Amino acid sequence: MVNLAKTTVFTSTSAQKETPLDKTTRIVRRITEDEVKSVIRTTRLRKARFESEADTPDATIAAVSGKARKRR
Repeated sequence: MVNLAKTTVFTSTSAQKETPLDKTTRIVRRITEDEVKSVIRTTRLRKARFESEADTPDATIAAVSGKARKRR
């Protein structure tokens, strides 16, 4: 007969249950990852808007500003 170690006899094949702390940690990580993605996207869009505004001529901006003043 083969002698089996106690660790091989009493091992379970199922994964350990997720503790409440593990669950909270997992949720917080997901939230922070989503926030980081949102900040990155916002920064990228803001940079693109600034670049496109820098490329527009000043006459166009002044014309729009003049129309806004007349409305008041």
